[in-house]
Amino acid sequence: MQNIDGHVEMFDFLFLGGGKGGKSLAIELAKSGKRVAVIERGMIGGSCINVACIPTKALIRSGRIAHAVMHANDFGIETGPARVDMHYVRARVKGIVEELIDVNRNGFEAAGVELVLGNGKFEGPRRINVQLNNGASRVLEGERVYINTGTQADVPALPGLREAAPLTHVEALQVEQVPEHLIVIGGGYIGLEMAQAFRRLGAKVTVLQRESRVAVREDEDVSSAIAAAFMADGIEIRTNVAIESISGRSGDAVQVLLGDGVRIRGSHILVATGRVPNTRNIGLDMAGVETDARGFIKVDERLRTTALGVFAIGEVAGTPMFTHASFDDYRVLIAQMKGSDKTTRERVIPYAMFIEPELSRIGLNEREAAAQGIPVRIARLPMSAVPRARTNSDTRGFMKVLVAADSDQILGFAMLGSEAGEVVSTVQIAMLGKLPYTVIRDAPLAHPTLAEGLNLLFAEVPARGN
Repeated sequence: MQNIDGHVEMFDFLFLGGGKGGKSLAIELAKSGKRVAVIERGMIGGSCINVACIPTKALIRSGRIAHAVMHANDFGIETGPARVDMHYVRARVKGIVEELIDVNRNGFEAAGVELVLGNGKFEGPRRINVQLNNGASRVLEGERVYINTGTQADVPALPGLREAAPLTHVEALQVEQVPEHLIVIGGGYIGLEMAQAFRRLGAKVTVLQRESRVAVREDEDVSSAIAAAFMADGIEIRTNVAIESISGRSGDAVQVLLGDGVRIRGSHILVATGRVPNTRNIGLDMAGVETDARGFIKVDERLRTTALGVFAIGEVAGTPMFTHASFDDYRVLIAQMKGSDKTTRERVIPYAMFIEPELSRIGLNEREAAAQGIPVRIARLPMSAVPRARTNSDTRGFMKVLVAADSDQILGFAMLGSEAGEVVSTVQIAMLGKLPYTVIRDAPLAHPTLAEGLNLLFAEVPARGN
C-alpha cells in the first residue's frame, strides 16, 4: 500500500542511517522529549554491531583460541587433536550480533525513538521519502536532518573480480567451512585482520598487496614486523603485485593472474581494498548536500553540510573509519546543542588493529612528522624488554614514542605487541592532558604489566639537543 495522499510527517530531528554517532544522538534527543525518527535499511544499531567491529572481532577471537590450543604444548599443556567447527564459530558470531541488535532495538524503544525500516531518499530540503521494507511508503521531514549512512566495501573493477563473487568482510562472516585456500586482495586494516583470523582457523592464506608493503599507513619498521609475524604464522604475502585478471568463482575455485605471469589458485577470494561512502541514490542533490570527488559528504568542523539544517556523522562525512570516531561526532554535536564551541578540529583519534601482535597508534608517526617538517625525539623499546611480555612468552614487536624536539610534549605513539589496544589509552590520556612525557616516565606503573613498558620506553627519550 503506497502513501499517495502526500501526507508529510514532521519530526524535530530526523536521522538517515543509524550508525554509532547517529543512534547515540537520536536516543539522547528523544529522551529529552523531542520527536525523533531514525530511518534504517535493516542493520539496527549500525554496521559496527552487524557486520563490522563486533562480529569480526568475535571471529578473530575464535582464531586466537584455535591458535592457543594448537600451541598449548609451548606452555606445558598437553592437548588432544583440535578441530575447528566453523558452523559453531559462525553461530557464536551470529548470537553475539543478535544480542546486541536486541539491546539497540530496546534502547530505541525505551527512549521513544521511532525506528523506520526502509530505504530513504531525499526529495527536497530535509524531506525524505522512505520505501518501507513492508512495501508501503512514508514521507518524513525534520527541523534538522542527520545523514549517518556509513560506508561499504569497495570492489574494484579488476577484470573478472565481480564475476567471481568475492567475499568482503561481510560475506566472510557467513562461510560455513574453513576455506581451503583464501586469497586476500589488500594488505590494510581489514585484509590483515581477516587473513590472520582465517589462517588460525585452518585456511591456507595468501595476501596480495599492490603497494611495496602491508599496512602502508604505518612506518616501515611496523610494516616489516607485521609481515614477519604473518609469515611466521604461515601466511604468504606478495607485495608490489599487479593483478591482470581473476577467473572462477569464490567458494568453488578461483585463479588470480598476476602481471609477472604467476597464477595464484585458491578456493575463496576476499577483497579488502578500501571502502566507499553510501551516498549514491539517496537524493543528496535534492537536499542541496554536496560531496567531494570520492563521494564523501562535505562538512565543516561543526559537521554541517552545504544544506541548511542538514548535518553528516561518521564515515560518510569523512570522519576516520572507527566506531569511536563516529561516537566522538555525537559528542561534538550534542555539545554544540548545549552551547559549547566544540568542533572536530585538532582532535586525535587512536586506533587498534586486532592482529597478533596487536597494533595500536595515536598521533604522528615518523613518516608523518618528517612530511610535516616537525622535528622530534624518538625512543623505541623492544617488547622483549618488558617483563610481562616475557611471562606471557610473547615478546614480538616493540613500542615507539615521538616527543617534540623543543618541548616534552608527546606527539605520537605506536605499539606492536600483546594488548597494544589497551596500552595506547594510557598515552592518549597523557596527550589529552598535555602532560610532559616525563609524567609517564616517572609514574609508578603496576608491575608486572604491559603498560609498565611505558616507564622503560619513556626513559629512553633522548634529552633535548641530543
